[in-house]
Amino acid sequence: MAPLSLESTKKMNSGYEIPIVGFGVYQTPPEVTEKVTLKAIEVGYRHIDSAKYYRNEGECSEAIKKSGVDRSKIFYTTKIPVTAVGYEKSKAAIEASLKDSGFDYIDLMLIHAPGGTKEDREGSWRALVEAQKAGKIRSIGVSNYSVKNLDELEAYINSGAGGKIDVGQYEIHPWCARDNVVEWLKKRNVVIEAYSPLVQAKRMNEPVLQNLAKKHNKTTAQILVRWSLQKGYVPLPKSVTDSRIIENAQVFDFELSQEDIDSLNTGVYAPVCWDPVEDPEWLSKL
Repeated sequence: MAPLSLESTKKMNSGYEIPIVGFGVYQTPPEVTEKVTLKAIEVGYRHIDSAKYYRNEGECSEAIKKSGVDRSKIFYTTKIPVTAVGYEKSKAAIEASLKDSGFDYIDLMLIHAPGGTKEDREGSWRALVEAQKAGKIRSIGVSNYSVKNLDELEAYINSGAGGKIDVGQYEIHPWCARDNVVEWLKKRNVVIEAYSPLVQAKRMNEPVLQNLAKKHNKTTAQILVRWSLQKGYVPLPKSVTDSRIIENAQVFDFELSQEDIDSLNTGVYAPVCWDPVEDPEWLSKL
């Protein structure tokens, strides 16, 4: 087996490959997004994760175009926003994201969260499937869907709507493990992406992380990215600092032992972002 690197990939249900680490741009101001994304590509990242909601799709695509790396070598993700859940609105959102990016196709498009009614959610999925069949999107999936939402979507797919869930994207880290969602997705060979894998730097002083960082002579951030990789996830670390963009990518020269991984099984449920998966009031908090 070849050693893992930033260019290593996983195969999705669609048949396409997704790089095993992505560069996230959530809450990255538009005015710095192009610069930091260019830096990430220079470092070796080949997977950029954006969203309409982030208001920086255009800046991400500009960085990709200016990078000198062939478009086919870079995996670009965006998302249908909560405000566009529903068939017609999702169709419009897909077209808007294509226009804003200036790309002929989007590698992966996700439904950002399970908003709207059951009919709305099904309509968004239908819009994604149609865009995929038309070659506008290569792979499709969901973000922040609970097991109940996933069951609902699977029933719709099996009823004749078609399509396959290629990716499920969630806040996942040792203090938000989401074991039930992970189990559901793994049974169906869905690639699991982990956003906020660094817990927004709010857990860096945890003794368990500090001990592992000392043991492996790595930073606490590198321990968290490596944990995510060894759990089989695709982590999406983000930073606007050049040194940390580099640091977060330097996770392929060490390995956590099973004991190390077990020590990060905290049993704590403490998400640091919005929580459409478990919080029934999430939509009112946006």
